[in-house]
Amino acid sequence: MSETQRLDPRTANPPPRRPKKRRNWFLRTVGLIVLLFVLMLIAVPLYAWSRIDKIDAMPTGDRPAATPGTTYLMVGSDARENLTRAERAKLHTGGNAGPARTDSIMLMHVPKSGPTVLISIPRDSAVNIPGVSGKQKINAAFNKGPALLIQTIENVTGLHIDHYVEVGFGGFASVIDSIGGVQMCLPKAMDDKLAHINLPAGCQQLDGVTALGYVRSRHADGQNDFGRVQRQRQMVGAVAKKASSPSTFLNPIRYYNVATKGVDALTVDKGMSLLDFVRFANGMRAISGSGGVTLTVPVSTDNYQLGHGRGVAVKWDTAKAKALFDAIKQDKTSGLKSS
Repeated sequence: MSETQRLDPRTANPPPRRPKKRRNWFLRTVGLIVLLFVLMLIAVPLYAWSRIDKIDAMPTGDRPAATPGTTYLMVGSDARENLTRAERAKLHTGGNAGPARTDSIMLMHVPKSGPTVLISIPRDSAVNIPGVSGKQKINAAFNKGPALLIQTIENVTGLHIDHYVEVGFGGFASVIDSIGGVQMCLPKAMDDKLAHINLPAGCQQLDGVTALGYVRSRHADGQNDFGRVQRQRQMVGAVAKKASSPSTFLNPIRYYNVATKGVDALTVDKGMSLLDFVRFANGMRAISGSGGVTLTVPVSTDNYQLGHGRGVAVKWDTAKAKALFDAIKQDKTSGLKSS
């Protein structure tokens, strides 16, 4: 071998190769982080699901036939028995006396294909309640339990209710706080002493307590239940959008809080599975975007006299309401428009 070959830097004393251990350590660390993230995405919902109350909510006897898609009844309950005195004072819910009533009644239909539909039912809607003579406000059906409310809604709409979801005051406020509040843009100021809110016009961040007053208010805009149901749908969409955003899933603390806060105040029917609940959550997410339709049951008058001292109620537009519910029964939601 020549002297030149011996001195060639490409063959003499080659630099040592970088050990692969450091690279393997980095890849294993990344893999472990990804695995822990996936486990968190699975474990936290399972834990939260185990804490949700399940009840016998469905009525017995003759019921409408099951229809394509899935229909959920969503109820916002004003029940106070699970709230401490301090919580009732904080949420401005008043005392614990009187039967449980509903502050919101909504039907969400998730079709096999097409947009998801969220329908608000005014709680003062005049309906026939099974076992009760004469027209009554639909809200009165709930004080004897969800089964009677479901039976009443099935009778008046012809829809088959597949699942029931109820959320109380405390759970609603906790969920709002767990996502860091929600932004609402008010076209004009709202001042309602009964709802304990005094909000200026414009866009602003609402915490749980203020958001609860915002959706419960009936007197600030002069629209009674009609203004309230619009704000409730608006709030449902805003919460679903923020709760399902990447900022929630990529933040372990927020993700845990969103999944677990308020579950103690959440109640579902015993027939609902975790998969059914995931479908419900996906439907809520669809409502918050372009894949959803939100509307109120068509109304002919909000000055319907019930008679016998039962006050004034909301009367549905029979023909338009029937057309709406027939479309839902046939799973044809593409022709429905938000209102």
